[in-house]
Amino acid sequence: MGAVAGYRIILASGSPRRREIMTRMGLAFTVVTSGVDETVESYDDPPDFALQLARRKALAVAATGAVAATGAAAGMEAAAGTAAGFARDALVIGCDTIVELDGNILGKPTDEQDATRMLRALRGRTHRVITAVVVVHDESGTDLGRSTTTAVTMRDFGDDELAAYVASGEPFDKAGSYAIQGAGGALVAHYDGAYDNVVGLPADVVAALLRDATAAASSHRPSAG
Repeated sequence: MGAVAGYRIILASGSPRRREIMTRMGLAFTVVTSGVDETVESYDDPPDFALQLARRKALAVAATGAVAATGAAAGMEAAAGTAAGFARDALVIGCDTIVELDGNILGKPTDEQDATRMLRALRGRTHRVITAVVVVHDESGTDLGRSTTTAVTMRDFGDDELAAYVASGEPFDKAGSYAIQGAGGALVAHYDGAYDNVVGLPADVVAALLRDATAAASSHRPSAG
């Protein structure tokens, strides 16, 4: 996809999976982590909850003043609050991925027992993976978002397989305690929807939102001359 009409792109996420997807898309971007608390509190609608959290992450980065006004190599990471100035012309991408089962949100596990509990709940059943993406542009006030849902059905795996997977350590920074792109993919029977959405960033949605945000932001730019 390359550069986006002269706008810098900021990814408000430290996820290596999201970074890989953005790089695969051919985007030049800078990573600035938001530091937003992802604790699940009260919510009425899981997709709306994911959108709210993704928006909070994007706005938090936009508010830090942490993005230098100069260009950066693809995937370069900056600590919030350390750069010299803020690029108000940047498109900031906030993301959040949640796993929902029976109306309950399964976040990242706190320990082995929590990961085991989640995987037992998911075993042999179908759950929803919801990823929300929000793109904000500070200078124009542009704020666009969309959530995408993929239905994932897990195998009826045994306790030994579950225990071995938890012991591998892979579940511990993953919503729902598994990584479909890693060893956790062996626990999945099938899925209906976008694979990248389960990994944590639907590339087609990112591309569409960047196009729309670029058009919206450009419409607020003063005419030359």
